[in-house]
Amino acid sequence: MSDSNLTIAIVGATGAVGAVALELLADRSYPAERIIAMASSRSAGKKLPYLGTELTVIEATPDAFDGVDVAFISASADVSRALAPEAVKRGALVIDDGSAFRMDPAVPLVVPEVNGADLEWHQGIVSIPNCTTTPLAMSLAALGQVATVTRVTVATYQAVSGTGAAAVRELDEQASDLLAGRPANPREYPHQIAFNVLPQVDDFAADGYTGEEHKMINETRKILHDSDIAISPTCVRVPVPVTHSEAVQVEFERSVSPKEATRLLSEFPGIVVVDEPQASVYPMPSQASGKDEVFVGRIRRDASHPNGLALWIACDNLRKGAALNALQIMDEAVRRNCVKPGR
Repeated sequence: MSDSNLTIAIVGATGAVGAVALELLADRSYPAERIIAMASSRSAGKKLPYLGTELTVIEATPDAFDGVDVAFISASADVSRALAPEAVKRGALVIDDGSAFRMDPAVPLVVPEVNGADLEWHQGIVSIPNCTTTPLAMSLAALGQVATVTRVTVATYQAVSGTGAAAVRELDEQASDLLAGRPANPREYPHQIAFNVLPQVDDFAADGYTGEEHKMINETRKILHDSDIAISPTCVRVPVPVTHSEAVQVEFERSVSPKEATRLLSEFPGIVVVDEPQASVYPMPSQASGKDEVFVGRIRRDASHPNGLALWIACDNLRKGAALNALQIMDEAVRRNCVKPGR
């Protein structure tokens, strides 16, 4: 079976991630007749331009998955929980972008460059990690090839597109209002996001960490098959439209030199090292947005720990953080002949 023979449904086709998924499929010249654009009833009938033609959005209902081979779902957890099992019943492989199934032990949580083999035990649903988890897990997988990672501290700098298209519009509107001397009007966030940073992504739990921070801890452990790794994240929303960045400190069981780390990262699929700090060359959202790779730089010894390294990551949250990873999961499932479960 080849990718181009698959009928693909995109649930959430009118959203930010859905739009990027269609863009990536167009880059592959994927046939329009093999794509079914789905969304809520509010968007049914909307026309989406695609390769010189148009896709007509239909309402995402259980029966809409008849004849679908692969269903990408980028919607709320409630939508995923309602529709994913129905799509599986009708023979589809569901690749879900939300949090509904990520920690379900029966559902693989996959970054193909790291744990593609986990696809071989899927039962119809595969989850995509949170968009902050993916670049961290890839970097740790690269570095962990020569020494066990024992502890990670990470601070994220997350773009507003991670919240959705409405948050991007809010950033633009608030910036215009504030520059014109008008007050900002927060709707998507508890405070203004323009010219500000918010040390809160998701709701706070009883332990003081947010839901987003717990996702990074639990998802990274699951992807790396390492329940012992200690991880402490602080997730921050910043006034950037697209691309999440992360400041990471990694501790190992033995010393790993920056030179060795650079080699490991450079050789790892999907990672590009951008690291000439003396020339002010390092990963930035302005450079990483619209790109497929995870960019890593500022690779240096951790001044506070003899077995530690510090590094900086930038990754387009809509591409590798979501839509691209979904397509790569499909590619990997085809390569492993496990689009259907039970192989």
